[in-house]
Amino acid sequence: MTYNMQSRPGVSYSAAFFILIGMLGAGFIFGGLAALGVWTAMTGKGVMQMEKEMLNPANVQAVRMVQLVSTFFIFFLPAYVTALIINKKPLKFLGFNFYFSWRQFLLAIGIMLVSLPVVGALSELNKVIPVPEAYATFFQELEETYEKQVAVLSRITGFKDYVISLLVMALGPAIFEETFFRGGMQHLLQQWTRKPILAIIITSLIFSAIHFSYYGFIPRVALGVILGLIYYYSGSIWLSIAGHFFNNALVVTQIYIYARQGKPIEDAMNESSPIWLGAIALLGLTALLLLYKSYSAIDRKKLEPAEDRALEEKWMA
Repeated sequence: MTYNMQSRPGVSYSAAFFILIGMLGAGFIFGGLAALGVWTAMTGKGVMQMEKEMLNPANVQAVRMVQLVSTFFIFFLPAYVTALIINKKPLKFLGFNFYFSWRQFLLAIGIMLVSLPVVGALSELNKVIPVPEAYATFFQELEETYEKQVAVLSRITGFKDYVISLLVMALGPAIFEETFFRGGMQHLLQQWTRKPILAIIITSLIFSAIHFSYYGFIPRVALGVILGLIYYYSGSIWLSIAGHFFNNALVVTQIYIYARQGKPIEDAMNESSPIWLGAIALLGLTALLLLYKSYSAIDRKKLEPAEDRALEEKWMA
């Protein structure tokens, strides 16, 4: 196993990966407890009523805060604590740096925009994969529950609600999830296996699975791979956060527009695209990723301080 000069001695990357998984389990526990505390404080209602009352639009502000606090405990905190255990500069280890240019940033946004038809086409393919009827019923119930939760979170009555929804449904998940999955899990797997693409694929599979959506599983894996490549090529978590935020913000904005027009919110959440359009978009997506990779190599070398670059290049057995 190899370490850079900022690593703390005694913890390998393989061990750190399993520490991260353990921290995730602890995050679910403490996140749940924190969510219960927030819920009780904001609504004055008991735990037994929580599951039902969280689907009540009157409790939207409490639901939003529960969402924000729980995702912080479940994703961001475990990644940060794990990075702190193994590295002297945890945020830098997780990729919180600004070694990128505006052209990389704009390309990352362009990649996410062009990926929409690709992800939408994969959503269509996911739906036609046959599953036993019992499983199909169970998966459909999960989707309906998810849609009800999103409908509550997306209760946007004005511009103020729109901004709050952007913070809770787009920015918060983007920061917390990218920190855990790309900055933490993908980074550790990459350093452990020395196989970046394998690390990206494994992380994307887990990223999709943890959202508990069968009908969104394949498109979310694809989204994870795209975000993983954005992070891997640039080395900066801010660019994958920007891409993730952009993807979420488009949905929130569409919900806001539909709400103002009196259209059903469910229509705004429909991400399906024709397969032929997805195939065409895949060509553009590939071209943009190759361009992004090329610019990232140039800009990172130019912008990254020599000291940090030396720490990355000088591996110690």
